[in-house]
Amino acid sequence: MQMRSDAVKKGLARAPHRSLLAADGLTDEELDRPLVAVVSAQNEVIPGHLHLQQIADAVKAGVRMAGGTPLQINTIGVCDGIAMNHEGMHYSLVSREVIADSVECAIQGHQFDAMVLIPSCDKIVPGMLIAAARLNIPTMLVSGGPMLAGRDKCGRQTDLNSLFDAVGQVTAGTMTEEECAWLEKTACPTCGSCSGMFTANSICCLAEALGLALPGNGTIPAVYAERIRLAKHTGMKVMELVEKGVTALDILNEKSVYNGMVLDMAFGGSTNTMLHLTAIAQAAGCPVTMDDWDRVSDKTPNIVRIAPAGPLHIEDLNAVGGIPAILGVLGRAGLLRGDALTCHGTMAEWVEACPAADGEVVREVENAYSPIGGLKVVRGNLAPNCGVVKRSAVAPEMFAHSGPARVFNSEEEACEAIFGGAINPGDVVVIRYEGPAGGPGMREMLTPTSAICGMGLATSVALITDGRFSGASKGPCIGHVSPEAAAGGPIALVEEGDIIDIDIEAGTLNVRLSDEELAARRAAWQPPAPKYTTGVLSRYAKLVTSADKGAYLS
Repeated sequence: MQMRSDAVKKGLARAPHRSLLAADGLTDEELDRPLVAVVSAQNEVIPGHLHLQQIADAVKAGVRMAGGTPLQINTIGVCDGIAMNHEGMHYSLVSREVIADSVECAIQGHQFDAMVLIPSCDKIVPGMLIAAARLNIPTMLVSGGPMLAGRDKCGRQTDLNSLFDAVGQVTAGTMTEEECAWLEKTACPTCGSCSGMFTANSICCLAEALGLALPGNGTIPAVYAERIRLAKHTGMKVMELVEKGVTALDILNEKSVYNGMVLDMAFGGSTNTMLHLTAIAQAAGCPVTMDDWDRVSDKTPNIVRIAPAGPLHIEDLNAVGGIPAILGVLGRAGLLRGDALTCHGTMAEWVEACPAADGEVVREVENAYSPIGGLKVVRGNLAPNCGVVKRSAVAPEMFAHSGPARVFNSEEEACEAIFGGAINPGDVVVIRYEGPAGGPGMREMLTPTSAICGMGLATSVALITDGRFSGASKGPCIGHVSPEAAAGGPIALVEEGDIIDIDIEAGTLNVRLSDEELAARRAAWQPPAPKYTTGVLSRYAKLVTSADKGAYLS
């Protein structure tokens, strides 16, 4: 059959190309088969990526068993946990675009027939999915899987977020440094992506609903042998897609994106998924808006609450059937697009085979935690385009809150005030100039949100930012405020002591200022000088779109 890779291996004119491929050790027999790129983000920095060579080797075994020739290439990754709360976080969201570009360059430069993507963590998964949409060749994704949860001395589950909270608890005097040190060595006990429904695991789970990953991709723990078998089956499955001529955009389209949005609301994933899936949809040619997210949220029940929204972790969801258990509930309730194609059949066919909900980890619709989704879009004169909040991780008493603004022009300034005891019950912490362009890079705010929680202020203090939050963040934290401060959005006009009104149920975010006062402040406002004038951050700041559009590069 005609293959894309014929462009580098067929005909007299390709003798030099074949010579180079022979130098790789490839035989004529291997060159006669489809060439499959195995795109790994393995490195020795990110715990979720430490073991990806083992996953890649299993994928390659699957490809060979099914008659293909696998060739491994690699891309970068940034660990959000290690990058948190310092200059490194400017580069995290930026890396999504670098990853997408690098995969596109490698695949197009060598004209592969198909690819298997092997990420695990926050920006690497969406970066690879954006590349899949651009390239539109037969594509599968298999992640490295989630980390197991840790255990404290009382047997309760712990995770990375336990450490971020612990910093605030030690500062507040409610935990000793010795107790914190014990958590350091136990909260992250294995390789894999951090064990809650944080950003990495959220997007790996969504990959199942999007149809480019096999069932189990988002929940089978990294250290289970089942993960290796899944990788082998993924390699075999991509060859099936090659034989059938099924490409990425046959699967990744408006139907599957819709199903991904529904799943996201059902399990209350990271607010980052709204950023990433919006960007993925844009790349796939089926853009979604914040209004679309709002409509999905309004009709999707929240039936799962995994950390940080509850005490359970991904391993607990895996034990009761994983994502198929959730999709089964949603599909039987008529909430999914059954005609969406996945790598293993239609969504409707999948739902028929999905296990029943256990009733505790995964609830039925009639016993949902909430009749509406775990994520919520808010708007108002402080966020005309949008803000987003993980509603399922907010204490009910903070769904509505009014208080004086405590205004900070960077995450560092806010953290200094929080750890210094300068934030009082009732305050609304405003962190601005941390948006996609103003940051640049839209830094995550897990350190300040965890500090607020650790110091006992989670039910009395709200936080608003044009930056974003880690999937581990919890409490009344509204991010992605658009337009951002650097673009002259209203968040740039807020002054210390202004009263801010938040109503999460109503979806509103307002500052008590008249239109006339806002106009007067806007007339006096001056845009800040760029923080970076050279390098990737400078280029990114000039090209990035707003958060409500997914912060993709224009």
